Amino acid sequence: MLRNLRQFFREYKQFGLVLIAFAVGIGLDMFGYDTAAHWLLGITAISNVMPLLWGMYQDLKSGKYGIDILAATAIITSVILGEYIAGMIIVLMLTGGEALEDYAENRAKVELHALLDRAPKRAHVLRGRKETDIPIKLVSVGDKLIIKPGEVVPVDGIIVDGQTSIDESSLTGESLPLSKKMGDVLMSGAVNIDGVVTMRATETAANSQYEQIIKLVKSAASTESPFVRLADQYSIPFTILSFAIAGAVWIISGDPVRFLQVIVVATPCPLLIAAPIALISGMSRAAKQGIIVKSGSSLERLAQVRTMAFDKTGTLTQGKPEVQSVTAYGNYKKDEVLAVAAAAEVSSTHILARAIVDEAINKNLKLYKVKSLQELPGRGMNAHIGGKYTVLGTLNYLRDEGITLPPNFSGQSIKLTATYIGIDGKLAGIITFADAVRDESHGMLARLKKLGIRHTLMVTGDNQTVANSIAKKLGIDEVVADALPGDKVQAIEALKLRPVAFVGDGVNDAPVLTAADIGIALGARGSTAASESADVVIMLDNIDKVAQSVEIAKKTFSIAQQAILIGIGLSLAMQLVFATGRYAASLGAALQEIVDVVVIFIALRAHGSFRASKQAREKLDLKQA
Repeated sequence: MLRNLRQFFREYKQFGLVLIAFAVGIGLDMFGYDTAAHWLLGITAISNVMPLLWGMYQDLKSGKYGIDILAATAIITSVILGEYIAGMIIVLMLTGGEALEDYAENRAKVELHALLDRAPKRAHVLRGRKETDIPIKLVSVGDKLIIKPGEVVPVDGIIVDGQTSIDESSLTGESLPLSKKMGDVLMSGAVNIDGVVTMRATETAANSQYEQIIKLVKSAASTESPFVRLADQYSIPFTILSFAIAGAVWIISGDPVRFLQVIVVATPCPLLIAAPIALISGMSRAAKQGIIVKSGSSLERLAQVRTMAFDKTGTLTQGKPEVQSVTAYGNYKKDEVLAVAAAAEVSSTHILARAIVDEAINKNLKLYKVKSLQELPGRGMNAHIGGKYTVLGTLNYLRDEGITLPPNFSGQSIKLTATYIGIDGKLAGIITFADAVRDESHGMLARLKKLGIRHTLMVTGDNQTVANSIAKKLGIDEVVADALPGDKVQAIEALKLRPVAFVGDGVNDAPVLTAADIGIALGARGSTAASESADVVIMLDNIDKVAQSVEIAKKTFSIAQQAILIGIGLSLAMQLVFATGRYAASLGAALQEIVDVVVIFIALRAHGSFRASKQAREKLDLKQA
C-alpha cells in the first residue's frame, strides 16, 4: 500500500501536493484555526494559478486563445471573496484533471507500449551445429536462427526446417494462429506457439518488419496532443456565454459571490481533456489492428476525408503480376525479346521487372551483358544490351526515344498491362502481364461509400484500356492513366473535393503520398520510402484495412465531439442551476470534477467502441456475397 502511494505521488506530484494542502487546510478549519487554513489554501491556490496565467499570456502572444481564462478567473475570484475552499477545489480539479488525463492516456496506450515492451533483444544463432545467443542487432542476412515455443521471432526470415503455429495478432490484428512450414515467411514480432523451427534471416533487425512498426509507434506515441482546432471551435462561444451568464447574475443580484457560484461550474476541463484522450484511444485501437497513425492531426484529417485516390498495381490489384504473353516483331524471337528485357530488369525493384526476370529464369534463358543502364521512374529504361541500344518501358517512352513502330500501330489493341521493347531504333517486342484484382477491393470500396467517401479515383501509370476495365469492375468514379509520378501529384492537387487521401505501396508513390492531405501506405510489402512519406501505414497486406482506418478515425472524432458537447452541456446546465444562488460555490466546484470524470470515460470509448462495427461489416460482406 505504501509503495503504491509513493508511486502515485511520484507520477502525479502536483496533484498530490495540492491534495495534501487541501486536506491540511480543511483540518485546520475544522479545529478552529481559520486564519492558518485560509492562508494555506489561499497561497496554494495563487501559487497554482500563476503558471496558468503565464501559459495564457504565452498563448495570447502567439495568437492563440487561452481557454484557461475561466479557471483562472474562478480561482482568483474565490481568493478575493474569501471562498478559499471553492478556489482550492478548482485547483484540485485542474491538477486532478491532468492526473486523470495522464492515467487515461497511459491506459489508452496499452497496445502501443505492449509493442515496445515485447521487442526481442537476443536471438539463438546456429554456428555450425552449435547454438549461440547474440544480440539481435548482430544478426546478419543469411544467418540460421532457432525459434523456440513462446519466443518472439527476432528478424524477418524463411523457415528452413520444422513447422509450427504462429501468432501474428500484434502485427496484423488476426486473432487466429497461422500454420507455418518449411519455405513459409516469418515476420519479426510474431510469436512462435508450439513448434521448434529453424529459419534463415532475410533481413537485419533494423530492416525487419517489427523494427519498422516500433519506429512508427514511437513517432505516433510522441506526437503532441492534437484536435486543437476541435476544442477551439467550442471554447470561445462557451467562454463568452459563461461570462455572460455569470455577469448577468452579478448585475441583477448585486452580489459578486453569485458571479463566483456560476463561474466555478464553467471551467474548461471538458474542452482540454476530451479530445486528446479520445485521440490516443483511437490511435491505440488502430495500432492493435495493424494500422499505425503517425500523428493525431493525421487521424483528424482522415476522419474528414471526402475523396479517396488509389494506385492500381499492388494496391487494388494483388501486386503479383505474371507474364501473360510475349510478342516478337521483325527478326526477333520471343525468347530473345524476353532475355533482353530480363537482362535490363534484373537489378530493378519494379514489380513488373520481377515478373519478367522470374519468367526468364523459369525458361532457363541466358541473360545478355548490360552496359550504361539508365532508369527513368514511371517511364522505363535504356541500356546497351548485347551490344545493341535497347529501350524498355511505356509506349510513349519508346516514341520519345525515337523507336520506329509498325505501320498503323497505336497500342490501343493491347488490353493488358504491357512493357514495350525497342532495339536499335525499332520495336522488337511486347510483354503483357496479368495482375488479378484483390478479392477484398470491391468490399473495401463499398464500405468507404457507406462511411461517407463521396468520390473515388484511381491513378496509375498503366494504359487507359487496362485502367478503365479495372475501374469499371470496382465501381471507381474517375481514372487517370498513363501517369508519371509528377502526373500523379498533379492529379491529386487538381481534386476539388477535399480532404483527399491517397493509398499506395511503391517507391513511385512517395511523392503523391506527400502531396495528398492524407497519405496511406500499404507497408507490408511496400517500400520504406512510401512508408516514410505516409501519414498512415497499414502493416499487413490487406486493403480492407484502408476502410477500417477511416472507420476508426471517424468514430474517434465523433466520440471526441460527443465528449466535448456533453461536458459543455452539463456545465451550462449547472451554470443555470447555480445562478439561482441556492448552492455554495464549493459544491459547484466539486460537481464540476464529476463532469470531468464523465467526460473522460466517454472519451475512452474510442479505445473499444469498434466491436459492434465488426458485425456490421460481416453483414455487409454477406450481402455482397
